[in-house]
Amino acid sequence: MAFLPASLLWMALLVPLTQHPAPAADAALPSGTSDGAAADHSAPSAGAADEREKAEQAPDKPPTPQHTGSLAILRGLRDDVTNLPSERNLVFALIGGGMALGAHPFDRTVNARLVSHYDIVNTIFVPAKYYGGTPEQLALSVGTWAIGRVTHKPKLSHLGMDLLRAQAVTALLVEPLKFATHRQRPDLSDYRSFPSGHAAVTFATATVIERHLGWRKSLIAYAVASYVAASRLHDNRHYLSDVVFGATIGSIAGRTVTTHGRDTWTLVPVPAQGGLGIGVTRSTW
Repeated sequence: MAFLPASLLWMALLVPLTQHPAPAADAALPSGTSDGAAADHSAPSAGAADEREKAEQAPDKPPTPQHTGSLAILRGLRDDVTNLPSERNLVFALIGGGMALGAHPFDRTVNARLVSHYDIVNTIFVPAKYYGGTPEQLALSVGTWAIGRVTHKPKLSHLGMDLLRAQAVTALLVEPLKFATHRQRPDLSDYRSFPSGHAAVTFATATVIERHLGWRKSLIAYAVASYVAASRLHDNRHYLSDVVFGATIGSIAGRTVTTHGRDTWTLVPVPAQGGLGIGVTRSTW
């Protein structure tokens, strides 16, 4: 049942990509206006249409590729793996690693503060494991891509394509790290604590949405990602440092698959006195 509100929220985020701007209506001409005046009067409408077309192709929006099919996704993944080792991603990894290292002393105390014995608090965090689960994230990504393909909306299928690639790159980074670090979870269930996969996939999704729709329209996605990250601490499944570096990996994956050359605002959870805060970084690479 928790997947239903997630799907509704997802569709709300996709509305900007499924709507087309309405054509500007011509203003009524006063009686007695000549044909030449009418032609002059219609010129601003044509100019406005040209301006809208230029705005859609502005550099602050991701250029929609010519092909968004399955072969394009595979070719994109190949390029993502090639582009992954970069100076930009190294800087992000170093920043995220430093933040995770700084969060390490707070690992146990933050979990102890967030674990709640109140039923209402526990109920609030229940849906988070579904929002941040890999199967659910993949289903939403595939659904976005498929709807865009079926309805012939290239921008929507492009978003779905980038979301799928971001999930794949995130898994490529997270899984080897889990096995390499072999860190035990705070609930002692296994040794796959570092980094948090839930935080990684949700922040990857939020980063892709930010790149496509802009930071204002991505605030909901970042809020959901932060909610999922906090739930991993509340559920005692991860430490704070796991979540911080997981969010960093997700941001790196999201940026790697959307190399559109625009300003980016990245939000990651950071330790704060008595709990969690949100760190904001801006990049113009």
